[in-house]
Amino acid sequence: MIKKDIIHDIEAAKTSLGIELGSTRIKACLLDSKNTIIASGEHAWENRLENGIWTYHIEDITDGLKACYKSLKDEVMDKYGITLKHIGSIGISAMMHGYLALDESGKLLVPFRTWRNTITKEAADILTRLFNFNIPQRWSIAHLYQAILNKEEHVGKIKYLTTLAGYIHYILSDEFVIGIGDASGMFPIDSAIKDFDKNKSDEFDKLISDRSYEWKLKNILPKVLVAGKEAGKLTSKGAKILDPAGDLMVGAVLAPPEGDAGTGMVATNAVKVGTGNVSAGTSDFAMIVVDKQLGVHREIDMVTTPDGLPVAMVHCNNCTSDINAWVNLFLEFANEMGIELNPQEVYKKLFTKALEGDKSGGGLLSYNYFSGEGVTDFNAGRPVFIRKPDSELSLANFMRNHLMSALATLKIGMDILTHDEKVKIDKLCAHGGFFKTPLAGGRILASAVDTDVVIADGAGEGGAYGMAVLAGFVSKRGEMELAEYLDKKVFSDIKTQIINPEREDVEGFNKYLENYKKALGVETEAIKSF
Repeated sequence: MIKKDIIHDIEAAKTSLGIELGSTRIKACLLDSKNTIIASGEHAWENRLENGIWTYHIEDITDGLKACYKSLKDEVMDKYGITLKHIGSIGISAMMHGYLALDESGKLLVPFRTWRNTITKEAADILTRLFNFNIPQRWSIAHLYQAILNKEEHVGKIKYLTTLAGYIHYILSDEFVIGIGDASGMFPIDSAIKDFDKNKSDEFDKLISDRSYEWKLKNILPKVLVAGKEAGKLTSKGAKILDPAGDLMVGAVLAPPEGDAGTGMVATNAVKVGTGNVSAGTSDFAMIVVDKQLGVHREIDMVTTPDGLPVAMVHCNNCTSDINAWVNLFLEFANEMGIELNPQEVYKKLFTKALEGDKSGGGLLSYNYFSGEGVTDFNAGRPVFIRKPDSELSLANFMRNHLMSALATLKIGMDILTHDEKVKIDKLCAHGGFFKTPLAGGRILASAVDTDVVIADGAGEGGAYGMAVLAGFVSKRGEMELAEYLDKKVFSDIKTQIINPEREDVEGFNKYLENYKKALGVETEAIKSF
């Protein structure tokens, strides 16, 4: 669209805004009526480890929202010379899972417990056996039951239980609802009715019947909505939270709040059966849309698309944090030498350099575990880099090792899907920060999964874009289903590149993974001793 048409869309509220709260960045993405990105904003933040709990303070959340929205608003002024006042629709997305327990007044009863925590193993194991359905440690129900097992005093006072996206949606709209994709990371979903599984909910209530709580599970969980449903409107309080300057008008339609897995599927047009995507940033996960429930595997979650189809999910807690730490070390060294470098250019150079390295990493090995990792059964993490005396320590090998390490646990989970469950994957769509250097990130992923990798323009934008698309879909749901909307209205003109796996790369990654599995004891000992 030309500039005057974009300005018309902004002033006529023919825009959709997606805001996603990731682990290290809060991103905003504003689309015009043609689903084209016209402005974006972002704010850096970081989780805290306090009293053994990974968390973000409420002030971190609200201040981060304000800063991110202001960044977007400033870009609109800079690019189009107008103040952003009217928005047609808004969607909130965030890291899935975790535990936000609220009292009658909507206040947190305990600090937010994020997906990154691995403190619920006892609860997760019991619930998995009870439901005959994999319940990962990071799921909301695992956190709730662990709090019950721990006899935490706050449990009896719970009025609402939700996710980060659900909480933000609540403070913006006063509506206690959740998108079905995000809901599927709280408690098992019955895809036939597109709601929480009633039988499993009843089983949970029976399990805790001796505790004498006044609530039943179904009454403290949010109302589940599928993509396209209207989920409330922006209130005056909500408008002030986003824009304290007071320019943002009330009344924008809100989409159901979603998790980052669902927005990743939308951002890569991977919501139909047989399609799949990989999101890789602070954490990484693969989502494969299937036509049936799979067997129970502790490495694989069964979740849903934003419109309720079953999805096999391989989720890994750790991906790029260790890479980021090493890049920051290189930047610090450059600064000491009096050299000012553009961080994004440094990432691009280092990722590209990795392609020159030995296909199996040159005998180098690392574990990127900043936190515990469910796929390999670690409840805590220690970043570890090791090498043999005769290993070839070069920059290319060093970076290739870290890129392969970032995807190694994902590969372990994906092998269960493809080998044990015989799930066929024709191609994987990729998005997230790992793919901002598309060729490097794409080639390493293709070598890990031995499958074609598709990367679209803007793949680094990730979930904020996907959430903005879902926000725009609210006004279109009566006209078409989500998959058709994505095909016809969003992705018909978007350029993509397909990266095919190369046999030497695949063999090199497999050799790397063989060494990775053999040396997992190093990680075990690091956690025990340091």
